[in-house]
Amino acid sequence: MATNNKIKTRKESDLIGTKELPVDALYGVQSLRGFENFKISGETMKDYPNFIKGFAITKHGAAIANYKQGKLTKEQFDAIVKACKEMYDGKLDDNFLSDMIQGGAGTTMNMNANEVIANRGLQIMGHQPGEYKYLSPNDHINASQSTNDAYPTAFHFGLYLKTQELIDALDAIIKSLETKAKEFKNIVKMGRTQLQDAVPMTMGQTFQAFADSLKKEYSELKRIREGFLTINMGATAIGTGICSEPGYSKLCVEALREITGWNIKLDKNLIEATSDTGILVAYSDEMKQIALKSIKICNDLRRMGSGPRCGLNELFLPEMQPGSSIMPGKVNPVIPEVMNQLCYKVIGENTTVMLASENAQFELNVMEPIMVYSCFQCINLLTRGFNTLRTLCIDGIRVNEARCEKEVRSSIGVVTALNPFIGYKNSTRIAEIAMKTDKGVYDIALENGILTKKDLDTILAPKNMIQPVNLTITPNPKTKEILEDVLSKLQ
Repeated sequence: MATNNKIKTRKESDLIGTKELPVDALYGVQSLRGFENFKISGETMKDYPNFIKGFAITKHGAAIANYKQGKLTKEQFDAIVKACKEMYDGKLDDNFLSDMIQGGAGTTMNMNANEVIANRGLQIMGHQPGEYKYLSPNDHINASQSTNDAYPTAFHFGLYLKTQELIDALDAIIKSLETKAKEFKNIVKMGRTQLQDAVPMTMGQTFQAFADSLKKEYSELKRIREGFLTINMGATAIGTGICSEPGYSKLCVEALREITGWNIKLDKNLIEATSDTGILVAYSDEMKQIALKSIKICNDLRRMGSGPRCGLNELFLPEMQPGSSIMPGKVNPVIPEVMNQLCYKVIGENTTVMLASENAQFELNVMEPIMVYSCFQCINLLTRGFNTLRTLCIDGIRVNEARCEKEVRSSIGVVTALNPFIGYKNSTRIAEIAMKTDKGVYDIALENGILTKKDLDTILAPKNMIQPVNLTITPNPKTKEILEDVLSKLQ
């Protein structure tokens, strides 16, 4: 017996013409055109559920304002609110197939939201999708709005929500670094500047510096995030508010505050706000700064963990996988490596955002979709990167204490600690003797009677080399002559 596998369809029309859609599809003709036109990134709105939540909040707030101004019936309003709540809860995500990169300044995304809410609202009202005479995507869901205010408001809210994931990941890795700082607080190592030996410090100080570096960006990220709560709802097409009624903006912002509990504000100049993408640039700049700090940390971890025989070998990084298909026994620092690579991607996306922001013309910036996509991508990359770096690297790091101690003892850099007592030039002479004889600074100062053993032990005690101290030390008054004599014999 033959089976009829033909999909049931409905027809919808727009400015361009008529198209067939699956009969139960919650998206409509304008969404479908966008789906067909923009098969670009391979990622759609449904891959970024917080973006969809942002639209749900925006359309919910608009519906409240429109209902209060008499533009919606009670039945329409109730259906829209229920559909928005389902949308916020992720129940309608599969209907958001708009590619994240698209032309049209976000019109496809806005209409995707309008049509999904309208068609789900129609079902709630007891009608079929597409029966727009009862609830229209344009006349009712998009009432008092344009893509140019609804879309920016939606991505503002979406990025505000999504940022919490990055904030949590940053907080977790900062705490992990601080835990290691406490664990390593008594382990002395050599500090370095310009890849050369400098002066001693503790490994705990190194890790606390890592933590505090990210703490600065943690605070800055939270501050910049608040900028997403300034919106341009009521601007409509270009900021003049055409197609909205007096008082709509105020009612909409009040409704959005009530829905979210956030400190949402209306921008002072809606014409300026509609073409301005400064918050996206500032946000992307901050993610770039976080990436740069992270690269520095990972590079230091890789260098301190280099070896095991011919590198610094100060740290034991967790061994995650064999490091070579040809060199037996080789293990690579793959987790810091992958963190560096994703940070390069974040820095590259910052350039994308900058160039797109530069392309605002007159009353609109049509390049917003790529900026929004870049920001969402970077949040994902950094969040996953920090969680990976923390759990697979930072938490398992151990210090090679014997190696660190040996480096401090043999380093010429510790001679810097003698500067306040014998002077820079005499310290330089000791450093020169050490380089020519391969002897330690301690031994040179002791065997030549420059300082007593007690004084040397005091000056070069780890606790006195890693912080400011006030010591009373009396060196040999003939230090200069003694050292010059030693150097002359080495010529």
